[in-house]
Amino acid sequence: MSCWETIADYALRSQGIGAKLLPRTDFTLCQQVTLIGSGMIWNIYFGVFSLVSGFLLATAVALGKASQTYWIRKPSEWFVFVFRGSPLFVQFFFAYFLFLTLKQSVPAMAPFTSAWLGALTVLFLNTAAYSAEIFYGALLSVPKGDTEAADSYGMSGWPRFRRIVWPTMLRLAWPAYTNEAIFLFHATTLVFFSGFPATGQQGDALYYASYFADKTFNPFVPYPILAGYFILLTLIIIGLFGLVNRGLNKHLPQDRRTRLRYRPLVIR
Repeated sequence: MSCWETIADYALRSQGIGAKLLPRTDFTLCQQVTLIGSGMIWNIYFGVFSLVSGFLLATAVALGKASQTYWIRKPSEWFVFVFRGSPLFVQFFFAYFLFLTLKQSVPAMAPFTSAWLGALTVLFLNTAAYSAEIFYGALLSVPKGDTEAADSYGMSGWPRFRRIVWPTMLRLAWPAYTNEAIFLFHATTLVFFSGFPATGQQGDALYYASYFADKTFNPFVPYPILAGYFILLTLIIIGLFGLVNRGLNKHLPQDRRTRLRYRPLVIR
């Protein structure tokens, strides 16, 4: 089988399209690169959708933490505390068995026992909690002079938040938020090693890398391929977030513009 035939058979296998059976013997480099790349579709899916939805919830939770109303502030603080205080791997296990239990009495919960929705929900809540803490710190750092200037122009409430507070908050939080986005995509590799099963061997990139490592007893081929994919993905994220960062800081002098720097999290 040529490499092009391998790509045609396995490029979309993680989505249930193409060859139904995985290769069993005589593994080629093309097969490993193609199947691990196919699994990256799931990692990108989890990362993109949880990041977009988590961004919206994080903004709301950050505003809730900064609220003077007790019944708004306390739930926001506890939400952040619970999801930042427990390991993501444990959250996956707990959520899967919770959804499985609820499914027995509420059949509508059945989709949540699948990774495409259940794991996405966990990632969405987890990244929202971490991002909310980042946004909350940036919200407290908004210069008082900016809000006072808005008040002097007669801006208050939603117009002031939309035109002054929110853009400034994002500008201050964006470098740290970029690192959170990178870590989130890396964290997607935990999905199929937690409680959520891989249906029909349709797993993510780490799922296929582990398959080849187990079959060949040689982890020094599939895992570097996996790392290469994630390094490429990280560079793309840094590039896209860098464009947004330049847009947020375009009104500042060149020497005051913050530059994105990737700071890996050793422990989370």
